[in-house]
Amino acid sequence: MKKDIHPVMHPVIFRDASAGKDFIALSTATSEEVEKVKGVEYQVVQLDVSSASHPFFTGKQKLVDTSGRVERFKRQQAQAEK
Repeated sequence: MKKDIHPVMHPVIFRDASAGKDFIALSTATSEEVEKVKGVEYQVVQLDVSSASHPFFTGKQKLVDTSGRVERFKRQQAQAEK
């Protein structure tokens, strides 16, 4: 087997911005943001959606619309029905 071909694993905090939850894991993901927890330095990776906020896992339908696509779609549907 070839040596030094695998990416470096390090401790990471995956932070779900919409649910306010943190998940600590080993990952190859990197980030400039660093946080110390219990003396261990973690890189912080921001997430938009995780299992803590996704409707499939939570059982709640929560609509997150950042660019107005839903309103535009509803407007187009209303015009098409006329």
